Amino acid sequence: MSLKSPLGRVLGLGAAGEGPGHWWAQRLSAAALVPLTLWFALSVAGIDAGNYYVVDAWLSRPLNALLAILLVLAATYHASLGVQVVAEDYIHAPGPRAVLLGLLRLAHVALAVGGVFAVVVVATGGAA
Repeated sequence: MSLKSPLGRVLGLGAAGEGPGHWWAQRLSAAALVPLTLWFALSVAGIDAGNYYVVDAWLSRPLNALLAILLVLAATYHASLGVQVVAEDYIHAPGPRAVLLGLLRLAHVALAVGGVFAVVVVATGGAA
């Protein structure tokens, strides 16, 4: 016996009506984070990360700046998806849950924008 409606069975939608989209987004962002995190860890291990000028020179290389931006975006997106699941699981009242989800999404967008801005400022040698 299935608790899904006939339309839900045909469309493959889950209980929340979103289907597997959220699940796939989490898996794809996690898959993107594996090589980006490995690249970052190995790159930082190979330089004197305590010296601002060394890190500035390292981040000024276009490939390093691009990969750092991708790491920031993938990490904040993945974190946003994970926190959304936690909020949906533990906040049951629709009003407070909607407000909290909106605030969490706004916070993650602000973190992503701030992270990308920081990388760009350091990479271009701009003054903060």
